[in-house]
Amino acid sequence: MHALTVLAAAASVDAVSDLLSEAHAALSISIEDADAGSDAEQPVFDEPGVDDGTRWQRARLTALFSDEASATGAAAALAASAVGEGTQIEAIAPVDDLDWVRLTQSQFGPTEIEPGFWIVPTWSAVPTGARDVIRLDPGRAFGTGTHPTTRMCLRWLADCARGRHAGWPRVLDYGCGSGVLAIAARRFGAQAVDAVDIDPAAVEVTQANAHANGVEVRAGLPDSVAGPYALVVANILAAPLKLLAPLLASLVDADGGALVLSGILARQADELRATYAPWITLDVAGRDDDWILMVGTRRGAPRMA
Repeated sequence: MHALTVLAAAASVDAVSDLLSEAHAALSISIEDADAGSDAEQPVFDEPGVDDGTRWQRARLTALFSDEASATGAAAALAASAVGEGTQIEAIAPVDDLDWVRLTQSQFGPTEIEPGFWIVPTWSAVPTGARDVIRLDPGRAFGTGTHPTTRMCLRWLADCARGRHAGWPRVLDYGCGSGVLAIAARRFGAQAVDAVDIDPAAVEVTQANAHANGVEVRAGLPDSVAGPYALVVANILAAPLKLLAPLLASLVDADGGALVLSGILARQADELRATYAPWITLDVAGRDDDWILMVGTRRGAPRMA
């Protein structure tokens, strides 16, 4: 196995990735900030609606190929194409023949959300003293429960359960990924939970994880949802959350339903408040690193913006 490493402008990452994967059968492609660790490092990569000044400016792509000839051929094709204009081939190097699935899994271990509440991958043992455990296999979907945005949502759900406020008749996890939030809501007292995602693989993974945890979750594509819901949780990113504001607000029960939003940087709080103001007043309910959790309750008919 050989790795081809390419330095490219962040704006051309999708085109370069498509060429390497679709035209030249790269086995996998990883992307990282080429300026990581320097003064030019940026926290956001390719989030729609985010100012260019806060995005990665350069990306380093590492594509894996079955042999040196394939990696070399892909590099030559990239250099000769319009897509490759401005890119730089950094290296073509052999890679140890490792079990890449197990290597990826080893980077995701048990995560304690709060004392006694753990997210534990299916290939790990349950830690001693764990009381509430969600077993998770992210498969091809995003969401291991380790990201700050997910941890904050999980803590919020657990807090509601401790306060005996978790008996929601219906809950919606919008953008469910691996299904961890939907499973947690069901575990913490929700009577019925729907989980939706635009990625069919996420729908499959959510169904599998719910079954593995012994809970019932109805998973599907976004066009399958119909409100109202006593609780709507959306852990996505700020830009799509803004675009989805009318839809998400309409799905929340107007008689005291709750909306929980995550995937938001602290500096984006005012934008989200203003966007959702016609329907729901959002407040910051948690912070983890530079990420925040915003929560609001819907009461009555929408106000004029």
